[in-house]
Amino acid sequence: MFRTAALITFLTCVVPSEAQHQPGYCVFYEECGRNPSVGGSLLPPTVPCLDYSRARALSGEHYKKLKQVCPILDRGENNTYACCSIKQLTSLDLSLGLSKAVLVRCPSCAENFAHLHCINTCSPDQSQTVKVTKVLNVTSQGVTREAVVAYQAFLSTTFADGAFQSCKNVRIPATGGFAIATMCGRYGAKLCNAQRWYDFQGDSSNGLAPLDIDFQLIKEGQTEGLPAGVIPYSGRALRCNETTPSGGQLCSCQDCQESCPKMPPPALPPGPFLLFGMDGFLVISIILFCLLMFAFLFYLIVSCLVRSFSKKRDEKRGKGKGTDQNRNDVTQQVIDPSEVTCAERNSMAAQAFLSKEFSHWGTLMATYPLTVLLLSAVVVAVFTAGLKSIELTTDPVELWSAPDSRARQEKDFHDTHFDPFFRTNQLILTAPGRKGHIYDSLLFGVQNFSGIVSKDLIMELLMLQTEIQNIEFWSEDLNRTASLKDVCFAPLNPSNPSLVDCAVNSLPQYFQNSVDNINAKVNMTELGVTKEVDWRDHLIYCLNSPLSFQDITDLRMSCMADYGAPVFSFLAVGGYTDDDYTNAEALIMTFSLNNYARDNPKYRVAMQWETEFLKIVQAYQKNPATNFTFAYMAERSLEDEINRTTAEDIPIFMISYAVIFVYISVALGEYSSWKRILVDSKFLVGLGGILVVGCSVLASMGFYSWIGIPSSLVILQVVPFLVLAVGADNIFIFVLEYQRDVRRPQEKREQQIGRILGNVAPSMLLCSLSESVCFFLGALSTMPAVKTFALYAALAVLMDFILQMTAFVALLSLDTRRQDNNRCELLCCVSVSTERPHKANEGFLLPLMRKYYAPVLLQGYTRIIVMVVFMFMFCGSLFLMFNVTVGLDQELAMPQGSYMLDYFQYLYKYFEVGVPVYFVTKKGFNFTTVEGMNAVCSSVGCDQFSLTQKIQYATNHPELSYIAIPANSWVDDFIDWLNPGSRCCRLYALGPNAGKFCPASEPPLVCLSKCMKIPTDGVLRPEVEEFNRFLPDFLGNRPDLQCPKGGLGAYDKAVVRDKSGEIIATRFMAYHVPLTNSQEFTAALLRTRELAHNITMGMRKIPGTSPDFEVFPYTVTNVFYEQYLTIVPEGLFNIGLCLLPTFVVCCLLLGLDLRSGLLNLTTIIMITVDTVGVMTLWGIHYNAVALINLVTAVGISVEFVSHMTRSFALSTKPTRVERAMEATANMGSAVFAGVAMTNLPGILVLAFAKAQLIQIFFFRLNLVITLLGMAHGLVFLPVLLSYFGPGVNKAVLLQLQQEKAKAKQELELRNSMRQMYDNMSYENNEMKQDWDSKAPTEDPRPAQEAEPQERIDRF
Repeated sequence: MFRTAALITFLTCVVPSEAQHQPGYCVFYEECGRNPSVGGSLLPPTVPCLDYSRARALSGEHYKKLKQVCPILDRGENNTYACCSIKQLTSLDLSLGLSKAVLVRCPSCAENFAHLHCINTCSPDQSQTVKVTKVLNVTSQGVTREAVVAYQAFLSTTFADGAFQSCKNVRIPATGGFAIATMCGRYGAKLCNAQRWYDFQGDSSNGLAPLDIDFQLIKEGQTEGLPAGVIPYSGRALRCNETTPSGGQLCSCQDCQESCPKMPPPALPPGPFLLFGMDGFLVISIILFCLLMFAFLFYLIVSCLVRSFSKKRDEKRGKGKGTDQNRNDVTQQVIDPSEVTCAERNSMAAQAFLSKEFSHWGTLMATYPLTVLLLSAVVVAVFTAGLKSIELTTDPVELWSAPDSRARQEKDFHDTHFDPFFRTNQLILTAPGRKGHIYDSLLFGVQNFSGIVSKDLIMELLMLQTEIQNIEFWSEDLNRTASLKDVCFAPLNPSNPSLVDCAVNSLPQYFQNSVDNINAKVNMTELGVTKEVDWRDHLIYCLNSPLSFQDITDLRMSCMADYGAPVFSFLAVGGYTDDDYTNAEALIMTFSLNNYARDNPKYRVAMQWETEFLKIVQAYQKNPATNFTFAYMAERSLEDEINRTTAEDIPIFMISYAVIFVYISVALGEYSSWKRILVDSKFLVGLGGILVVGCSVLASMGFYSWIGIPSSLVILQVVPFLVLAVGADNIFIFVLEYQRDVRRPQEKREQQIGRILGNVAPSMLLCSLSESVCFFLGALSTMPAVKTFALYAALAVLMDFILQMTAFVALLSLDTRRQDNNRCELLCCVSVSTERPHKANEGFLLPLMRKYYAPVLLQGYTRIIVMVVFMFMFCGSLFLMFNVTVGLDQELAMPQGSYMLDYFQYLYKYFEVGVPVYFVTKKGFNFTTVEGMNAVCSSVGCDQFSLTQKIQYATNHPELSYIAIPANSWVDDFIDWLNPGSRCCRLYALGPNAGKFCPASEPPLVCLSKCMKIPTDGVLRPEVEEFNRFLPDFLGNRPDLQCPKGGLGAYDKAVVRDKSGEIIATRFMAYHVPLTNSQEFTAALLRTRELAHNITMGMRKIPGTSPDFEVFPYTVTNVFYEQYLTIVPEGLFNIGLCLLPTFVVCCLLLGLDLRSGLLNLTTIIMITVDTVGVMTLWGIHYNAVALINLVTAVGISVEFVSHMTRSFALSTKPTRVERAMEATANMGSAVFAGVAMTNLPGILVLAFAKAQLIQIFFFRLNLVITLLGMAHGLVFLPVLLSYFGPGVNKAVLLQLQQEKAKAKQELELRNSMRQMYDNMSYENNEMKQDWDSKAPTEDPRPAQEAEPQERIDRF
């Protein structure tokens, strides 16, 4: 009998009778005490007493409390029944308050959430929807009663799905994530559904539920399996786009898709340019080629017809080539003075003036060589002395971003008002080849764990993290031992951080960096199954719910990092698919440091810490016991590696210069005899030429250092090469012309040097002046690196020319004096007996080009082929130019083998989210007004096209907007924080702080009043006074479980106010999609600027907004990639400015010879276009470094082209072809030896450089520039001149004609005098003897009488 009674009692306690399910009855009532089966709960787990009884009629305070907490059950004061006491209502209000703090943004969601829990707890028909499944005896205040610790709640799927749908899109502004992710346990937002959502709410292990609730979702009309009398609750769930019965407004678009206006699809990026269904640029290039071919063929036909007509006309008139009355060949027409134009006279006068002045100058310099060298050295020394104050720019921001550029101004504004973006020190670790394992979790089912997500590797990672965190070093700036806490980013305790406060994001942070927590295990029973739960269950939960203060396992550990903030999954693991975090391929560990200004002492402390960080990481990587394969970087790594590779490649540049020096020294020598090889060599002249180049570069650098213009590594690498190309060419032209000349009778050595300089210096001036003006105009560029390069290059080229006109002339004078005395070059005291040949030394190149190359090149069919080939090259390159890739991927700045290359590879492969992007507002917008708040926020009552809402719209199309995660919003969280439905904003009721802000951590009795009242329309907006009063409290409130909306850490530095309290700057943080190359970074910058402009225009419409108010996007990378938005027009502008002086100077120095100037300009343009075309083929991207080289290409092209053009223009050969042959042979040989062969050896050496930047943009690009310049200057230009070159200068022909006539008259006079003397010889023998004695010295032989004619200047 006793056993039977006990059994009946047990069954009654555990499974209440089916007969109890009837309307108007309760199954539990009043609070019995704490649930003994729940430990470590975040809220007191108070459970109700088992009490099957009728529902109570409510009145008075009881009714008012119900109406406040569960208005859905209100039927009037005398007609309202419920199954809950005032205590239960108070506990329910507290529990709902925590959820409302997250869901209050969407009133209908918050109402639906409270709706169900009010029905379960207080419904007068409670017994029809609830079935108690477990009771326990609970003793409270000495009284033992049966308490309900588990029950089943029955509700219809219609209500459940409707409530879930209203809540699933509610956002958490601080993180940009979904609130449902924190309320669905392991499933997160993506896998959450109604059943899983309710299961989490009913799980007492979540730290919030006081007892277990088994939610049974029953389809409409389904009765099978239901206990007798049970009727699933089927109330109506509000849709998120509905207003609530209590007056709440419909949810915003960001929280409710149904509330969103119908948005037109965003405009797709412009497609490719098409013509006739083909690539438009290809069609244009083909059409251009056809037009050029047609024009060229038309020219050939017309020229042929004109020549044929002229020949027939001349034959009729008896003109043309023939013989005169003395049977001498007539090869040139007779020029009448009236035929000479003013331009031709000006041209000849200009050449005569320049030649005369340079001749006098050269003679003067050669006469006093030692004095000239001394004065030159003094001038160079004065300029070079400025190097003592040289400033070398290594900061990439200063190097590539102009101070007045938009991105730079935005960066300065951001860094001035907010802290600069923190310094990142990061490791990305993998364990390739390591086997994973399958884990059958009690709570989460079967889960796959990759090889790297294992306990031993997590422990090893924690050991490495601890070692790095404990870095200590002596700091001279602080004069004490420094550690991580001195420089770390500590968002929740920025004023006085400890090591625990430092922001370190890693997987061990889910265990608060505790070995004990990682080793923790506990047996847990779920649905009658008991299994062990360990670190894996905790990790699964935290990766899906990183904002949780307690997991749902019996371990009851927090997911928050030890410094108090959440660690989002994409900051802890990488290389996963579809939120399958435990199957990740990589672990990520990040140490964040404060970013100080470079003049702040703590900047150097941070740099020291990063140095120690790199030492530890590199030592760990070399340790054979290491189980990780990983990549790493410090904030300083990029700059360090660039500087390191520059230092390592200095020997390569030195070898390159040495090769060039050896070539110049050997090529300049005259080798007529083995005995005279040490006499005729030109090692000292070559060395002098190199020193002239070096001195010009040093003088340029010293001068700009004097006036405070900084230098850069690009200048050190490029400018010497450029000046060497220009200088070597001029040296070769000068020295070779001297060697090919014979000293005239009675002419001194100094006079010969002056005469030679008069011949060649105008050509040298033409090139040097063109290049110098070109570079000075290039300094108008807005890019600092291009601007400083252009300034340094312009002055260096100018100084090089000046030193060549002075010091090098003096040096050559000394060398020729030594050579005339037959003294050896290196051993000046030693002389040789073999005399120097008294004839011109043409070398081997001049005869080769005169005899073979020029005739073959300028043969009729060859010329046509050359024109067709180069026109095809130009049109093809024009097409390729429109397809060149714009940008510079940052890994190209790294040397081969750099650890940063591995880091970039890991970064692009394993990171699942891109860099943060801040939308920054400037002064001029009033956030305190209702209109101002509505124009920014995205919660209930906000404008559909507010700031944050527009960013939300952009995230719907991340492939176009490049924004993956919406912006956080301090305005939204501030409004939610103020909401009286949460515990966040309360006021002290008593004591000295009465009326002041009371944090949520204080007990409810201390803080009875709320900051604001419940709004009648459900839309909470503070008044201006309330806004200004409570905003500082919000920004200083540390978030916790009771108030997750606190602004400390998330927003305390996102709002900047002036002394009067006016908001002068704010920022809203979103995240880009992963960006992997410069094209994506540039496109992201462009899209975010378009979005920010759209936001700006919308906010300016708000009353009271300043017309100059602006919103701009800021990303730490913008300063580097902004240049690519304008680099194409910038490049065209710079290159256009460089081309202009090549045309103008050529025309002026050739006496307004427009045709020569145009042909000169055309060839240089073709070289530049062809260079860009080859860049496309060879994979060389167009960027600032490439632009510097293209500007250099214009300068080097001048050397290849202008000498040839001037030589052709001054030639007096009768036909264009003959003049082109003469220019090709005489000047082409000097250009080939001086420019092409000088550059090529040095460029080829650069192929062995370690830096990819040097290999691509200095080796490849300079090789292309040199080869194309040589091809156009020595192949195309002579042919072009042979067709379209200017005619012979008639003023020169007239002068030659007059000089020839004068010489002829003098010859005839001498012949007549000689005949008269012969007739008188028979009269006086003595006179004849005297005549005979005088004859040897006065023999007027025709050959000798013709010799004094001036040699025609071949230049």
